[in-house]
Amino acid sequence: MKLKTHKSKKLWNYSLKHLAGGVNSPVRAFNAVGGTPIFIKAAKGARLSDVDGNSYLDYVTSWGVMIHGHADRDIQAALCAALTKGTSYGAPTEAEAVLAEMIKKALPSIEKLRFVSSGTEAVMSAIRLARGYTGRDKIVKFTGCYHGHADSLLVKAGSGAATFGAPSSPGVPAAFARNTVSLEYNDIEGFLKFMKRSGGEVACVIVEPIAANMGLVLPRPGFLKALRKACSASGSVLIFDEVITGFRVGFGGAQGLYGIKPDLTTLGKIIGGGLPVGAYGGSEKIMKNLSPAGKVYQAGTLSGNPLAMAAGCAAIRKLSKPGVYKKLEASGAAMEKGLRRIMVKSGLPLTLNRVGSLFTLFFSKGPLENWTGAAACDTRRYAEYFWAMAERGVYLPPSQFETCFISTAHTAADIAATLEAAEGALSGK
Repeated sequence: MKLKTHKSKKLWNYSLKHLAGGVNSPVRAFNAVGGTPIFIKAAKGARLSDVDGNSYLDYVTSWGVMIHGHADRDIQAALCAALTKGTSYGAPTEAEAVLAEMIKKALPSIEKLRFVSSGTEAVMSAIRLARGYTGRDKIVKFTGCYHGHADSLLVKAGSGAATFGAPSSPGVPAAFARNTVSLEYNDIEGFLKFMKRSGGEVACVIVEPIAANMGLVLPRPGFLKALRKACSASGSVLIFDEVITGFRVGFGGAQGLYGIKPDLTTLGKIIGGGLPVGAYGGSEKIMKNLSPAGKVYQAGTLSGNPLAMAAGCAAIRKLSKPGVYKKLEASGAAMEKGLRRIMVKSGLPLTLNRVGSLFTLFFSKGPLENWTGAAACDTRRYAEYFWAMAERGVYLPPSQFETCFISTAHTAADIAATLEAAEGALSGK
């Protein structure tokens, strides 16, 4: 079908006059795929509707947040009930402790936690806590993993395999970058060499246990285990950034899937049921250093917001019901099977990575295991694919370096319709 775009174009011009860059988060500007951003009017279940009346099967799902689909009835009921009592108190509520207990039961590595208002805030706070706990300044991250926009994390790799990084954004002081080391994701040997030489200076190693911000990239066998072992030996804090994978790849997150216990975990997205929220937590030994019990300071007026807590409790209760993850895995497996058939038929250099309800189709010959491989993708071909899918009623991430998410609201018929669209988009028919 030919997309109607008149109203989106009008709103885009309006937004450019009033918002920096026209958007409130860069990927929404569609710079990676070109064209006018699609302005959404409403969403229900697995579908989005835009301001021009176009309808799409949604595989962005608010970047993985909407695991139950849009406008879920149970989450809406919980929100409505909470809304009648007020929206913010700046004081403790029962729901904060209830949601915290639910998270602890799902992720046993977390003995105590604290809520914040975003994934970026959770990561920033976890790193400060790790530094305060260890008395060290240096942190290790992995190129291609995204942990929010805190200064010390907007760092690209240096010129060597284990050199200190350089700022990847103006406004980040070089002094911040000098305390951050950016290594290659999945490079076990390179990581171990660095830790053997400098591990005693490292406050924390932070990683997406399943990378989902360079497209979906899975950890090599033994990679996460090597991180755990090296951190234990050096006294460094191992932080799993599960803002995306938490409650998405399984009820116990990636740490449950792979059987690795981090010292600290950061969470977001799903635990707020569609509202802005984040959390960080870990062993009581580390968390007791956090103010007011300890000296590491962190605070937030809207932390533990009653609406987010109500929505989060409802979302996680639904996830705890039997069969939810089995359904998500079945949908993911059906998508993978269909896409692999189409890939062979197309004859194009394509690579598919999937785990559970997350997947990325890379326009490059694989395997893809790190940022070096992902960066070599044909982004022009992906942009063509994005718009070809949109014209066929499927909304994908407007960047090759993002991940697709399936929700429980996606049906077998939705998966079949998506595969039909993909076959047409890749064949040009």
